[in-house]
Amino acid sequence: MRNVKPSTDEKEKESDGSLNSESKETSNDQIHDDELKGSMETLDEKESDKSANDNKLGTEKSKGEVTQQDEMVGETEEEKIKKNLHSETTQSTGGSNTESHENNPALKEVSITGTPSETLIETSTENGTWSTQAAESQHEKESQKSSVSIDSRTYDWKLCNTTTGSEYIPCLDNWQAIRKLQSIRHYEHRERHCPDEATTCLVSLPEGYRSPIRWPKSREMIWYNNAPHTKLVVDKGHQNWVKVTGKYLTFPGGGTQFKHGALHYIEFIQKSLPKIAWGKRSRVILDVGCGVASFGGYLFEKDVLTMSFAPKDVHEAQVQFALERGIPATLGVMGTVRLPYPGSVFDLVHCARCRVPWHIEGGKLLLELNRVLRPGGHFVWSATPVYQKDPEDVEIWKAMGEITKSMCWDLVVIAKDKLNGVAAAIYRKPTDNECYNNRIKHEPPMCSESDDPNTAWNVSLQACMHKVPVDASERGSIWPEQWPLRLEKPPYWIDSQAGVYGRAASVEFTADYKHWKNVISHSYLNGMGINWSSVRNVMDMKAVYGGFAAALRALKVNVWVMNVVPIDSPDTLPIIYERGLFGIYHDWCESLNTYPRSYDLLHADSIFSTLKEKCNILAVIAEVDRILRPEGYLVIRDNVETIGEIESMAKSLHWDIQLTYSKNGEGFLCIQKTFWRPTKVETVASAIA
Repeated sequence: MRNVKPSTDEKEKESDGSLNSESKETSNDQIHDDELKGSMETLDEKESDKSANDNKLGTEKSKGEVTQQDEMVGETEEEKIKKNLHSETTQSTGGSNTESHENNPALKEVSITGTPSETLIETSTENGTWSTQAAESQHEKESQKSSVSIDSRTYDWKLCNTTTGSEYIPCLDNWQAIRKLQSIRHYEHRERHCPDEATTCLVSLPEGYRSPIRWPKSREMIWYNNAPHTKLVVDKGHQNWVKVTGKYLTFPGGGTQFKHGALHYIEFIQKSLPKIAWGKRSRVILDVGCGVASFGGYLFEKDVLTMSFAPKDVHEAQVQFALERGIPATLGVMGTVRLPYPGSVFDLVHCARCRVPWHIEGGKLLLELNRVLRPGGHFVWSATPVYQKDPEDVEIWKAMGEITKSMCWDLVVIAKDKLNGVAAAIYRKPTDNECYNNRIKHEPPMCSESDDPNTAWNVSLQACMHKVPVDASERGSIWPEQWPLRLEKPPYWIDSQAGVYGRAASVEFTADYKHWKNVISHSYLNGMGINWSSVRNVMDMKAVYGGFAAALRALKVNVWVMNVVPIDSPDTLPIIYERGLFGIYHDWCESLNTYPRSYDLLHADSIFSTLKEKCNILAVIAEVDRILRPEGYLVIRDNVETIGEIESMAKSLHWDIQLTYSKNGEGFLCIQKTFWRPTKVETVASAIA
């Protein structure tokens, strides 16, 4: 094994966001935690004088110590589920560092395996249980395939020259496509329009950019230079959205409907309908038109996870502010296509003056909320038509009443918030089909049997409703276990299903969870050079069962994880939601709907080896660079060949190699992005307004 300390570009470390600068090199996709720990012991001793602020979280075990439970996880379940699926991948060619480890007692322990996407797809095809978004989406684009050998090309990184500069989002800033739109009536100009060829240039940094302020302080303030926008300060300052305070942007916690603070408003909703039960019955919610996401930010105090989304529109940088604050948020719009979520997954949907015309066109947009709302879930609508009596509001309220009644939603309560001078109407989606069947007028119609409510990627909105599942074995027929029990307990509806690895899904669910708790507690949290005190926003690029995110939660790591299920992977996203976590569908051959510098850590388990076969891998790495913050981490587990290619690209980007390790054809790589930017410039024609 190589223990190499690479050269590091000198850079200024800001006091509020400086990370541990230790640098280590080793890597493997399939490594036991104690193998890593034993391998890094020497390096840890050399780094014993590192900053006391380098926070180490989780359960720490001494070198070579493996509990009986750990052995069971690694040997009994992991081996039975995955070992047979890796008999071929472990024969991969490429440099391996096994020789220096053959006599290391720690390496005699059972290795922990990941599973390549290719194996998952083959298995799912054979057992017929798991579909993919790519297979079902009617508008799936043909993937780009790299025609250039990674090993033989010279990397010549350039800065993107675009109209939006340091805030460039390729699929939302494609002005060539936007100018060709025949209509923007349904917000088509706010939807995704990806360039014909994925960009390979790098996005610049804002002038004066510095390491973000750490959570939880970041919820109240961020560096002004990191998101230098003042339009919302002018437009929404009186509602306590955001203010400029010296070199900071500060967030008093207000919103359009809760100018006296989100916490009071959250309590108001709970008192209005106690059955909502924040953090118990209602765990995963959707906030439409979220603004700067203070609602979701303060719901963390109730142990509620909020998927906040808003378009990139006149409310300048609202989602960027949210992410910089350490609050989950994504860019999206209620337009002409479905939201990138499965059907019936959100416990509650919230809209506080979210600027969505729910009442028009037969409630077509409201029907999309009906698709993603869990049967028995609630829609909280806090808007002027609920409590104001001017002619327009009265007309909208009447239209909403007719639409919601035809959708069989019950208006449970209309409650007034005297402090904020507003009111909210709370509706409930039905739990059976009796009302649907008894409607005199079948408008909106029921969706056809062939319309899968879980198919979401690039699928046009449908003005129809799906039947409510009533069979006890179907997902959605029973409300999930109360939080936090639902995190660890396999969902009832997967008991009879085969999993993505070919065994019973419930067995795989449990094994995957134990696997990631073992890996994270022994390896990821200790000795890898990751300063977890600086990590808040995390993304799992191929989440499968969500075990990685669940383990971080169980180990009390103070982060949130955006779980991504690639569109060509088995569709396990409903399972992730069922356990009280959240995520999105995405095609990694395209750009993500998020601002540059959104995430502190990206986790890539056995995904790059698949992507390099179907995408331009340089464009994928450029996208990783775009969404990862300077001093953020990329953790990769994959085959040795892929690890070597990514490591080579990372070095060309002047990233620091924290740890690299390989064994039996499989590897592990932990790298840290730096502040380096190239000097050459490349104009992106599609991104010039």
